[in-house]
Amino acid sequence: MNHALEIEDLRVRYGHRDVVSGVSLQVPSGRTLGLVGESGSGKSTIANAAVGLAPIVSGDIRVLGTSTLGRTAAAKTARRRIQLVFQDPFSALDPRMPIGASIAEGIRATGMRYSRTEQRERVAELLQQVDLDPDRAGELPRAFSGGQRQRITIARALAGDPEILIADEVTSALDVSVQSTVLNLLRDLQQQLGLTMLFISHNLAVVRYISDEIAVMRNGAIVEQGATEALLADPAEPYTRELLAAIPVLGRTLELDDA
Repeated sequence: MNHALEIEDLRVRYGHRDVVSGVSLQVPSGRTLGLVGESGSGKSTIANAAVGLAPIVSGDIRVLGTSTLGRTAAAKTARRRIQLVFQDPFSALDPRMPIGASIAEGIRATGMRYSRTEQRERVAELLQQVDLDPDRAGELPRAFSGGQRQRITIARALAGDPEILIADEVTSALDVSVQSTVLNLLRDLQQQLGLTMLFISHNLAVVRYISDEIAVMRNGAIVEQGATEALLADPAEPYTRELLAAIPVLGRTLELDDA
């Protein structure tokens, strides 16, 4: 099976403490791996490590077989194939910058040269992809709701034509009714663009909805991994059963549209 993202024996240390220890994950091309665990388990550290924002002590991260570590041209190109969507859409956007300009920053970061007209057209295309009106490109973030801002951050992440999207707690700051809109958008974009996703959340109901496989993380290590429905139907680890027990009715926490 072709794996778009491979994390091998990853170790990340802050100060004198390992916050991620010996983690290995593989995400097949076009599929979604859900990474779930309590706050402080190391989930977001893995996301940051994948995009070069965490101090990696040892291990490797590969995109389509190419390591993202180091300063080689190949590593730099591999890193560009991964984009991260952050948890808080309110702090992720510069409040003084029109949303079109924020998205355009993502376009320029690819290193490709666009004329101003081409850049405007690309911004409009990206806004349409996340179901926002391109005519609003000149507006500031404060003119948009939380769910709309999260869609803007997704558009900015897509600006560089990534092959892998890492979504780090992207629904946790949103109302339940808005969460479903963002999740359905991510599923649609994955199908349209052939994206591979690492979806990080503490919410098992959300992870179940969007993930093909689930990896359960605790204290910086993976304690269990498997196909979504099989793992949730018969978890092997007591910690996974604790996470399940914390959800009164799994799968009904969100009113999600399967259509």
